[in-house]
Amino acid sequence: MEIEKIIEKIAQYRNRKGYTYENMADELELTPAAYRKIETGETKLTVERLFRISAILETPINEFLEIDKNTFVQNNYSNESVFQQKIENFYQENKEITEQLIKAKDQLIEQLQKEIQTLKTR
Repeated sequence: MEIEKIIEKIAQYRNRKGYTYENMADELELTPAAYRKIETGETKLTVERLFRISAILETPINEFLEIDKNTFVQNNYSNESVFQQKIENFYQENKEITEQLIKAKDQLIEQLQKEIQTLKTR
């Protein structure tokens, strides 16, 4: 699904809930202008932010993506370089989030191992 359609769905659900740019911006800890840029496509919609918007609007992700839970959708684009760039951007954004989560997990493991050692020596 194209990102523009996802953003359009977000706007539709936001309007159905009676939420304004200001409401959404407040929930996402953004300025209203920054949120507007997401809905106009001037700012990239990250996966993390899509999940937060889904929670705020109390709408399952699959509603925005227009997919059945058991269906995989594949789009073919005539301009493969644009499609490839979108995939690379998506991958890079998720890679950074994943690396942060792994780092936090490793730090927690290290902290817990130290606590276990401390408890063993008592």
